[in-house]
Amino acid sequence: MNNVWEEAKYNLKQAAEIMGMKEDLLERLSTPMRFTEFTIPVRMDDGTRKIFMAYRSNHQDATGPTKDGTRVRPDLTPEEIKALSLFMSIKHGIGNIPAGGGKGGIKADPSKLSEGEYERLIRGFIRKLKPKGAWVDVPGADIGTGKQAMAWMLDEYEQITGMHCPAAINDKPAVLGIGGSKGGFEATGWGVAMCTVEASKEMGFEPKNTSIVIQGFGQVGSITARTLYDRSFKITAVSDINGAIYNDEGIHIDELVIHVEKTGTIRGFEGARTMDAGLLLEKDCHILIPAAVQDVITSENAGRIRARLIVEAANAPTTPEADSILEQRGIRVIPDVLANAGGCIVCDFERIQGLSGDYWDEDEVHRRLDKRMMSAYSEAKAVMEEKGISMRRAVWVNALEKIVEAMEIRGWS
Repeated sequence: MNNVWEEAKYNLKQAAEIMGMKEDLLERLSTPMRFTEFTIPVRMDDGTRKIFMAYRSNHQDATGPTKDGTRVRPDLTPEEIKALSLFMSIKHGIGNIPAGGGKGGIKADPSKLSEGEYERLIRGFIRKLKPKGAWVDVPGADIGTGKQAMAWMLDEYEQITGMHCPAAINDKPAVLGIGGSKGGFEATGWGVAMCTVEASKEMGFEPKNTSIVIQGFGQVGSITARTLYDRSFKITAVSDINGAIYNDEGIHIDELVIHVEKTGTIRGFEGARTMDAGLLLEKDCHILIPAAVQDVITSENAGRIRARLIVEAANAPTTPEADSILEQRGIRVIPDVLANAGGCIVCDFERIQGLSGDYWDEDEVHRRLDKRMMSAYSEAKAVMEEKGISMRRAVWVNALEKIVEAMEIRGWS
C-alpha cells in the first residue's frame, strides 16, 4: 500500500472496527465533507501565463471550523490533500482542539518560481479559494509555504473582505498587526521532542546514553534535534536531501545548525562522517525519528530497523505493512498524528490570540503546548492500555470517539 489516502482510510477503518463505529458515520468520515479543485492563472515574469492546479479538502466540521496547511509541491495529488485533511481531523481530536480537518495544496515547484511569481501564485490561491474566514475554514502553512506566504495570504484575504481578521490565516509571522503566535515556528519539532522525552522515560532511557537518528534536517527535524540535544540526548546521525552524516559519539547539533545556515546543507560538516543516506533508517540506535517524507519505512526495510522506539515527525512515514512488522518485532511507535501535533496545537493558540487580541509570550506558548501535548499523550496511552492495542490505534480511537460524539449529538447519524 503506497497511496497515502488509502493508508489514511485503512487507519480509519481499523480504528472504526475497534470502536464499533456505526457504518453510516464511517462512510461519512471516509470521504471529505467538501473537496474543491480549481486552477490558478499566474502571469510569469516573461509575460506569459501559466495555469497551476490547486486543491482544498475539508474533511469534517462537526468539531469546529476546518483548519490548516497549504502544501506546494510539483508532484502533489488530490489524494494526498484528502489524506492530510483526515490527519488534521485526528490531530485536532487528540489535541482537544475545537476544529475539523482541512488541508490545501498547489501543484507547483517553488524552487522554479521567482519571488514575484511565487507571491502571485499564493495570492491567487486565496482569491480562487474564496475563503470564508476564521469561523469556517482557516488555511495555514505546510511544505512549500511558510510565514511570508501566510502573510501574503492574510493580506489578500483582508484586501478582498475589506476588514482586518488575523485569525483567518494560520502560521503567520509574530508581527504587530499580522497576528502570528510566538513559538509557532518551533511548535511541531518541540512537540516531537516532548513525545520523545516522555516515551524515553517510560522505556528507561538515560538521555546521555540514548542514541537518536533523525531522517530530515529541515524545520521540524532540526528543531527536534536541537531540543533533544539541549536535553543531553545523543544525536548520532542525521540526513537531508543532499545526504547523511554520522558520529557515534554524538553530533554537536548547535555547530551543525550554524553550518547548515551558512551552506544550506549538512554536507561538509567537519564534526561528522558521511554515510549512505539509504542506510540511515537501518542504523543501530535507540530512537529513530523520520522527519522527512511519507512512506519511508516499508515492508522492505521494516525488518532491518534496529531502533527500539520510532517517533514519527513526518506525516505517514510508515506504511501499514511496515507497521505490522514493527509491532510484531516489539518496536514501539509514537504515531505521526500525535507526535507532530504540536504545530496544529499552536495554530489553535494563534487563532485564539488573533480573535481576542491578547498575545502571549513564548514561555506561555510553550507552557500551554507542553500541557496539551502531554494530555494527548496520556489519553492515548490510557486507551492503548485499556484496549490492548498499539499506540497508533489508540490515538485514532481516542480522536474518533470525540469526533463521533460530536457528529451523533448533532444528529448526523
